[in-house]
Amino acid sequence: MSALHERKRIEIPHSPLLSECPIYVRGFIPLLCMSELQQINAYTYYTKEIEMDKQIVYERTDAAYGQIFLNRPEKRNAISVRMIEELSHCLAAAKDDHIKFLLIRTTGGRIFSAGGDLNDFHGNLSEKEAFTLLTKMKNILFDIATFPVPTICLLNGDALGGGCELATACDFRIAKDTAKFGFIQTNLKIIPAWGGGALLYKKVHPTFAYQWIIEGNIFDAPTLKANGWLHNVIASSDWEDEEVLLGNYLNKTEMQCKLLKEQYIKSIQPKDLMEKMTEEVVNCAQLWNTKEHQEIVDQFFARKKGHQYT
Repeated sequence: MSALHERKRIEIPHSPLLSECPIYVRGFIPLLCMSELQQINAYTYYTKEIEMDKQIVYERTDAAYGQIFLNRPEKRNAISVRMIEELSHCLAAAKDDHIKFLLIRTTGGRIFSAGGDLNDFHGNLSEKEAFTLLTKMKNILFDIATFPVPTICLLNGDALGGGCELATACDFRIAKDTAKFGFIQTNLKIIPAWGGGALLYKKVHPTFAYQWIIEGNIFDAPTLKANGWLHNVIASSDWEDEEVLLGNYLNKTEMQCKLLKEQYIKSIQPKDLMEKMTEEVVNCAQLWNTKEHQEIVDQFFARKKGHQYT
């Protein structure tokens, strides 16, 4: 069972520090007292429900692999500035862990990610502001692409726009058979914003990458497996079966995974990749505050009157 659903109880020694803490979770954990509890070597009542307040969650499993969860299902896992910051912290934590491979997945829902949250990535940014903001997520994607162990994206549902860019940054993509995917940025009068287009050219045939981006099509899972973007398509009935999803990876050692990933990183020429991703962000920033893009964004907000996603 995933640690996200486990609850572990350990006795908390009595301490006057506990009575001084104003914030509790279900009457057990004083959130503002963690450092004091550690100082007195006190054990705490611990539950992953606390981490579920985060938009990004990281854990290391008993099977020695790491998992980063997108945890904003009520907003279709649209990537916010806060999520970018939490992704950065989680990637750093995962990098320091002893893991065979790293999964990028969601905590649930029917959408993997609908892209960037337009409340942060709105159309009124200047070219310079857009470049600065887009660069933050580009750096996250580059860190995933060059992560020291294999990265696997588990696509439980649809991914659009930036959601596809995030998935493309991973080494392998495994999708539920009902999911659909689209590099739809050109329909919004921009281009891939986080360097995901440059990554796509590395992952599939350049002609298919070019066509997918310029046409802005949405494809089903079997089509994308046939074109090499997806590595495996799993029936919905088998989606919760870890052996079906990850069997070919679970029986590898950490050293094997690290050595193979090191070889792969050399093959994708990371310095050249970073230059191409940065160039794409520069080009996208030039389109960001154009009249055409702003009109598309305004239309989204006018229709939904709330959170919108690219």
